[in-house]
Amino acid sequence: MKYVQEFAAALYPNVKDELSLEEIEQLIEKPKYSNQGDLAFPCFSLAKTRRKSPQAIAADISGNLSCPIFEKIEVIGGYLNVFLKKDVVLREVLGEIVSSKQHYGNHHTGEGQVVTIDMSSPNIAKPFSMGHLRSTVIGNALSLILQKNGYETVKINHLGDWGTQFGKLITAYKKWGSEEAVAVQPIKELLKLYVRFHDEAVNDPALEDEARQWFKLLEDGNEEARALWQWFRDESLKEFSVIYDLMGIEFDSFAGEAFYNDKMDVIIDQLENMDLLTTSDGAEVVELDDENLPPALIRKSDGATLYATRDLAAANYRQNTYHFSKALYVVGNEQSHYFKQLKAVLKKMQFEWAEDIIHIPFGMMQKDGKKMSTRKGKVVLLEEVLNESIDTVLHTINERNPKLPNKEEVAETVGVGAVVFHDLKNYRSNDIEFSLEDLLRFEGETGPYVQYTHARACSLLRKGKWHEESEIQLNGVEEWSIIKVLQEYPGVVQKACEKYDPSLVAKYAIDLAQTFNKYYAEIRILEDDKHKNDRLTLVYCVTVVLEEALRLLGIGAPKEM
Repeated sequence: MKYVQEFAAALYPNVKDELSLEEIEQLIEKPKYSNQGDLAFPCFSLAKTRRKSPQAIAADISGNLSCPIFEKIEVIGGYLNVFLKKDVVLREVLGEIVSSKQHYGNHHTGEGQVVTIDMSSPNIAKPFSMGHLRSTVIGNALSLILQKNGYETVKINHLGDWGTQFGKLITAYKKWGSEEAVAVQPIKELLKLYVRFHDEAVNDPALEDEARQWFKLLEDGNEEARALWQWFRDESLKEFSVIYDLMGIEFDSFAGEAFYNDKMDVIIDQLENMDLLTTSDGAEVVELDDENLPPALIRKSDGATLYATRDLAAANYRQNTYHFSKALYVVGNEQSHYFKQLKAVLKKMQFEWAEDIIHIPFGMMQKDGKKMSTRKGKVVLLEEVLNESIDTVLHTINERNPKLPNKEEVAETVGVGAVVFHDLKNYRSNDIEFSLEDLLRFEGETGPYVQYTHARACSLLRKGKWHEESEIQLNGVEEWSIIKVLQEYPGVVQKACEKYDPSLVAKYAIDLAQTFNKYYAEIRILEDDKHKNDRLTLVYCVTVVLEEALRLLGIGAPKEM
């Protein structure tokens, strides 16, 4: 990134009548082959105005180009290619990483700005399935990447903690429930009661009426109904917390749907005052024909509010409370249409911040090409998958390195990290094929591979007794492939933030790990010569950047494996 800027600055006096500095930076490419240099500027866009061939333009510019970090300049076709001075760049890059440590790649773009992230959002009294994994880990990684770019983030777990299902749950609990059983296995027991309610209601329709009555009592603030609802919510949250703790994920707010019960009237009053509500089949809607969208349902014919009403209230509350510059909603692809409606209604309400509502869509988790929701008719539970992954890693450690200290802790870091990395290495909008066997491999594009590379590099530092030195004497030839990858990291961090794409960081970590392992295979790093400590400085810098890249994905980096 730094060297792209320097190349652009050197080019600018030669092309300032046609291109801005920013446009030059965007045009600069990385040559396909390393023997063609380190950076390339395509001259094709200048051919029309200059009435010359791109190759001739490149030749003209090359005669006027100079920069202290250029080793040589070559014209290749219509490209102007530069080779950087390897020893100079090596000293600059390694020096910056050694001094900045985990702060290498930090940006200040977002300073003074708040971003809210609506993420995870499981339903109370229902199992935390693999389907919730994606929103949870994508939201967490985005929060860490945004913070790395200077933003303050607010992670909101918008719990599904309201709705007619609670009337059914209270009815079922009152008839067949046991306080002791719910306390032992809250979600399993509550789900069992919920399923039983539906089974029994087939032959006993009066149950549905009873459930409606209980939900009405809950809405009206009935003490018993409210106490049961609060208990179901608290017990479910305790169980969810086990999973969040395992994944090392924390939230700033657990304000769910119920939190906005007393905040919707303001929104409805405003819609009425602005004459935005119309009646359609007895329900109240906001017409969105001018946006080529179907009407947004605000209130049903029986006066009941809908999910959209709560989301409008939530968006308004979040702006008033956090003064966000961006509000991200990490929700599946299938909700894209709904978020267009939400944004359109907020625009009609003349909220200036409506454009700052951003839907971060993602694809489905699949197993054998089908949506991953059932296994022998049961929901695939995230906690079971995480524990299975941890157990498999522990078994591998016991086979390969039984004397490893803290092996249970390492197994947890690697097992959980494998599941998280498998999700995040894929571009979020794509569907993912889940395979526990594949994601736990120590070779290939996996979390364990990156973590193992980090542990290997840490081992070299211990064996070689690395110590920090002020001057590095390497010429950079053998190390060049790693240096090029290391210097790309700040740019990757910035781009991942701009595109809301954690997969860029995951792919970068794989690239750095693979490049380092190639160097490890070819170079005798620990050979006792005058450059040993310099080579170990390179290794140290790899550990810093690998650990930090994994951290941005919400994954730990063990020093031993």
